[in-house]
Formats: sequence, structure tokens, C-alpha cells
Amino acid sequence: MSHVLIIHEVEAYPAWKTVFDQAASIRKRAGEISYQLLRYDNEANRIVHFSAWSSLDNARRFFESQELIEIRRQAGVKAPEFIYLQELESGLL
Repeated sequence: MSHVLIIHEVEAYPAWKTVFDQAASIRKRAGEISYQLLRYDNEANRIVHFSAWSSLDNARRFFESQELIEIRRQAGVKAPEFIYLQELESGLL
């Protein structure tokens, strides 16, 4: 399974979340399978987006696209960090 971990600060979480939700169909078409949103415990506007993708190529193509660069600008995203990951193992305890 391919995953992407994105850590970024946003200007205001409610505004960012509105844009994030509006982009759901775009993300799905691009190959996003599932996601989790987390925030830093003491920083409400520092967001972690962890998602599963059909492939890392699809994820890179999407996250580096001009369309998404513009969406991030509209959403008030500051300096996102993208980490592309391949799953080694998972389990439940």
C-alpha cells in the first residue's frame, strides 16, 4: 500500500477544512483511497493529513499539480511537507 504523510500549517482550520472537503472528488479521481486528519495537540492550525493511495506516482502527480497548488493557496496552506511512504507491515494489537 502507498501512503502520503503531509504536515502543514493552515491559516484557519475551518476554512481549510471546507476546501479540503470540496476537493474530495478530485482526490478520489486522482487515486486517494482513504485519509485521516490529525492536528498537533497544542497547535490547532498545524494539520497532519495521512492518506492511502493507489500508487505513489498518482499521489505525486496530484500533489505536484498546478491545480492542487492553487487549491492549497486558496485554503491558506503554509509550507506543506510531503512524505511519500510504502507500507512494510501493519497489524492490530
